[in-house]
Amino acid sequence: MMKKGYLTLAVALCFTGFSTCALAQTTLVHDVNGYTLVNGKLHTFNAIQFTDDKIDRLFTKDQALPTTNEIISIDGKGKTILPGLIDAHGHVLSYGLSLLTADLTNTKSEQDAVARAQAFIKKNPTDSWLMGRGWNQELWDSKQFPTKETLDKVFTANPVSFGRVDGHAIWVNSKALALAGISASTVAPKGGEIVKDEQGNPTGVLIDNAMNLVFNVIPDLNQQQLQSTLTLAMDSLASYGLTSVHDAGISIDNIKAYQQLAANNAMSVRVNGMLSVEDPRFPSILKQGHINTADNMFKVDSVKISADGALGSRGAALIKEYSDQPGHKGLMLYSDEQLAKLISQAMKAGFQVNTHAIGDNANQVVLNKYQTAIAATDSKALRHRIEHAQILDLADVPRFAQLGVIASIQATHATSDKNMAENRLGKARLAGAYAWRKLLNANAVIANGSDFPIESPNPFFGLHASVTRQDHANQPLDGWLATEKLSRIEALKSFTIDAAYAGHQEQLLGSLEPGKKADFILVDDDYFKVDPQQIWQNKVIATWVNGRQVFVKEEE
Repeated sequence: MMKKGYLTLAVALCFTGFSTCALAQTTLVHDVNGYTLVNGKLHTFNAIQFTDDKIDRLFTKDQALPTTNEIISIDGKGKTILPGLIDAHGHVLSYGLSLLTADLTNTKSEQDAVARAQAFIKKNPTDSWLMGRGWNQELWDSKQFPTKETLDKVFTANPVSFGRVDGHAIWVNSKALALAGISASTVAPKGGEIVKDEQGNPTGVLIDNAMNLVFNVIPDLNQQQLQSTLTLAMDSLASYGLTSVHDAGISIDNIKAYQQLAANNAMSVRVNGMLSVEDPRFPSILKQGHINTADNMFKVDSVKISADGALGSRGAALIKEYSDQPGHKGLMLYSDEQLAKLISQAMKAGFQVNTHAIGDNANQVVLNKYQTAIAATDSKALRHRIEHAQILDLADVPRFAQLGVIASIQATHATSDKNMAENRLGKARLAGAYAWRKLLNANAVIANGSDFPIESPNPFFGLHASVTRQDHANQPLDGWLATEKLSRIEALKSFTIDAAYAGHQEQLLGSLEPGKKADFILVDDDYFKVDPQQIWQNKVIATWVNGRQVFVKEEE
């Protein structure tokens, strides 16, 4: 008979520093409702067997299970197994820090955000910087940017920096402005904006590149702090059913922290890091070439560039002016020459280039730069990406497939932005907004993600948004811009094999097949049978990465 094992036993084995899971051991998870996509087609199975980090075999109902004593047996109790879900665009360190800072998401007003931060600092007193994230003035009745005055009334001892939900603006108090040397006479750096009042004084809101004036005076984390924050984040991500994430824009210090965690066998999810071009040591890392650990838990073979800002803060670069701000077209963060140089430099070094572009002008400019650089470097096979690809001129949609450029989208951005996007763009431009169906119809590859911590990292939120184009209150009734919906198979594909493809890992990850990595999740609900409006409510029971059970849900 097989060794009897249950989820609690397996997790006990795996959580002792992960080291015991390195033993050669075959495991069978049986009595499951399993799904995987192979060559775009849905396959079902009822048991999965793996040895160490590799899948051995999938069993269907009519196939006998092995009976050897050497196999650990885990009863899946009829629950659903899916391939490990991959978030193709998130920010792991920022997410970890968000778990340690004031959470201002879904606040109802400027005063509500201040009260939330007050409650946080009361529980977590500090004599240093007070950090927070998640405010969104579009959810406030005022619809106006906040000001330093409301912070100054409450936070007199601490410098304060609160990030907007999209990460493209910060709200600071007077103490932070003073430390950063920002005054009425300060000129905003190119690609940034210091919001000022009618008298020319800074209001306390800094947009895009202007944020660096404050960031430059905030003390950096040391290596121990980096590693502990990354670990906190990865453990949380695993609890949502993520087995791999693409970390969009990391520094060399960040890379060193990951390398140490990988050496200690202490990474609970895989990380595909994109080297940030903003790190001053960027050229030296390019010269060193790709990074990849032996167990494929961490790698760096791509770079991250940001071409423009975000739609919510009106930093996204548009071809025509904003519908709700005449004369304003957003911000390109680099000059044409700078952007072309960065793209060419990375492609010549053999790195995949992943460029943030939200506005239709930014997407068009990036596609133009890619077209020139791909031809010059013969690097189409590197599968360059546009991160977000949010607002597209319709003429640019077919260019993704033509150039072999992947559209790295975040489905929950559509359901979060739906109440704001039309104000910013007007009805006509919505035809190219969050246009996933148009991209697929034009044969583009879509990789899906969340952009956590801007959105929740829960991939079932993204699957739900992809399929329904609705928020969690099932609004609007037929879905926002409903013709752009994805099918359940297409949505799962975008979070699995196509996300793996976007990271050059489709031979290792993204589907459950013999010889591939044992990355999979056990979940409560059948993704393919549950009411589509309930997809977001699915709960993860357990997560396996590299054959190790890295998360198990506590019994209620």
